[in-house]
Amino acid sequence: MSKTITQYDDSELVIACQAGSKEAMECLVKKHQRSVSSLLYQLAPDWSDTSDLSQEVFIRVYRGIHSLRNPKTFRSWLNQIVVNLFYDELRRRPRRLPTISIDAPIESDHGESDLVREIPDPSMKPDEISLASELDNVIKKAMSQLPEQFRTAIVLRELQGLSYEEIAESIGCELGTVKSRIARARGRLQEILSPYIDKRQEKRTVNLNG
Repeated sequence: MSKTITQYDDSELVIACQAGSKEAMECLVKKHQRSVSSLLYQLAPDWSDTSDLSQEVFIRVYRGIHSLRNPKTFRSWLNQIVVNLFYDELRRRPRRLPTISIDAPIESDHGESDLVREIPDPSMKPDEISLASELDNVIKKAMSQLPEQFRTAIVLRELQGLSYEEIAESIGCELGTVKSRIARARGRLQEILSPYIDKRQEKRTVNLNG
């Protein structure tokens, strides 16, 4: 029994698109629309027009899909389109955050720390859910304070789950540069989040002793 087009994987959909299938393009859009919107929001949480930018991403996909030589690389290619659009928009918009050299020294007493994204568990108590939501908002705010190239790398790694190699391909830089940016982004996030974490620990200690 042959598969329907809705059961195709990305590479099969790309091949069908290149053969002129409008249905395959519609399937690609539906399949990746949410992840594209999420990535744009994570890269630019203070922008109000990310839904419009998401549409622009798929316009670029439609225009360029025939030039994609290896259909199996569609995900990396799509991420590259999103990142390129993000940087295009940065160049034409007022810049609120400084772009810092990846070679700039970072002073930190805490060392590197993996970014932890708290997801509320349905079994949590109301106060635990509230705390998880609060931490999630604190992390989002901390991410928005990172320089663009740091934020892009850490978003692709920690929130999108891309490998270092996929990130290097998506943003068009060397593998060592990607690793450096992610390490420095983690260090800066640790510095930004440390006061909040210390405050929460102090409150917990007081509650336990009280």
